Amino acid sequence: MRAGLPAVAVAGVAVAVLAAGCGSVTGGSAAPARRPASLPLATSLAAGQATWAVVPMGTTSGPNLFWQLFELPAGGASWRLATPPDVATNGAIALGVQAGQSLVAGIHPSQLLDFSPVTSTPDGGRTWSTGAPNPGLADVPDALGTAPRGGQLISLNRSGSAGLARGGNSSWTKLTSTKALAATPAGRACQLTELTAAAFEPSGSPVLAGSCGRPGVAGIFADQGGSWHAAGPPLPATLSGRTARVLRLTRIGTRLTAVLQVGAGHAASLLTAWLTGSRWTLSVPLQLAGRSVMSSSFGSGGGTVLVLSGGRGELLAGPGASWQPLPKLPPGRTVTLALPAGGGVDALATDRSLLTAWRLHSGGAGSATWVKAQQIKVPIQYGSSS
Repeated sequence: MRAGLPAVAVAGVAVAVLAAGCGSVTGGSAAPARRPASLPLATSLAAGQATWAVVPMGTTSGPNLFWQLFELPAGGASWRLATPPDVATNGAIALGVQAGQSLVAGIHPSQLLDFSPVTSTPDGGRTWSTGAPNPGLADVPDALGTAPRGGQLISLNRSGSAGLARGGNSSWTKLTSTKALAATPAGRACQLTELTAAAFEPSGSPVLAGSCGRPGVAGIFADQGGSWHAAGPPLPATLSGRTARVLRLTRIGTRLTAVLQVGAGHAASLLTAWLTGSRWTLSVPLQLAGRSVMSSSFGSGGGTVLVLSGGRGELLAGPGASWQPLPKLPPGRTVTLALPAGGGVDALATDRSLLTAWRLHSGGAGSATWVKAQQIKVPIQYGSSS
C-alpha cells in the first residue's frame, strides 16, 4: 500500500427517503447514549459492475498495519489492487458503492491522522479525485454512505454525530447525534444506546441504525422532513423478548440491507433484513452458538456472507434462502469472503503482504471445495507511518 500524506476527497451521490415501518412509537425513557461502537471492518460489497473488498495487511496492529482495497470487475477472473494513493490507510477504509465501477472511500482515523480523507473513483480505482475531509469516521464498516442518484454523502462520526456532505468540495454539516436521536420519540421507544451505521434508503432519506435497550425493537431510523421516525423491521415473535443490535446497514442499488444480532452470548441469533420499496423481508435466524462475527459482506443480489470465529463461514444467497455453512475456510491470518458481481463465492486470505484469492467450486454429491485462483504481492511500505 502507499502510505504517505493524507489525500482528501468527496464524491457525488444523492439523497433518499425511507418510508418503511417498524411498528408504532411508544413512550419510555431514553437509555444513556454512548459513542459509536467498534465493529469488524473487513468487508466486501458487490454493486454495479464491480466487487470491492477491504482487507487488513502488513502486521496485525500498529503503524505497519495497512488496510488494502481490491476490485474485481463483473465477469472478471482476477482481483486488482485499488487502494487510494497518497493516503495512510492504517485505520481501514469505509466504502460507499455507486453505479458502474464508481466508489467513494473514506479513511478511518489512525496514528496521527485525526480526520478522515474521503476520495472517489469513477473507474474501478484507476483514478481518484479529492474533496472535503470528514471530521473522523466511526470505527464501524458502515460509517460512510452514498445517496443513489448523486449529490450527497452521509457519515457516522467517532464523536457520536452523523453528518451530511452535499457533493463536490462542500463541507460536512451535522445531521444529528446519538444523544439527540435517543431523545426523540423513536429513540426513546428503542432506548437507543449507540449508533452503528449510516446509509441512504433508495428512495431518498438519510437512515441511521444502532442498538436498542428495549427488547423486540430493531433500531433503524429514517429522517423524514427533519423528524426521525422508527423505520426498522418488526422482529419475529420468537425473538421479541431479546434486544437487537444492528451490525450492518448498507444500500446496494434499490435495496437496503441490514444485519441484526438479536440476543447475546450463547443464545444470540443473526438475521439479515432487506428493504425493497416500503416492505421489509427477514431471513431465518442463524444461531451463533457463542461465535462472533469477524467479517460480513454483501452481494448485488441481496446475498450475505459471514466469517465467524473458529474459521467458519455462512452463506445466505438472498431473500427466501436459508443459511448454508461453507467448507472450512482457506488458511490465512485473516480471511474475508466476497460475493462477486459475476456470481460465486471468493475467499480473500491475507498473510502480511500476500493476498491469496480462493474460489468455491462445487463438487459431486453436493460437496464444495476452495480452489486457489490468484495471488497478489502487495508493495507495503513498512515503516512509512511510524
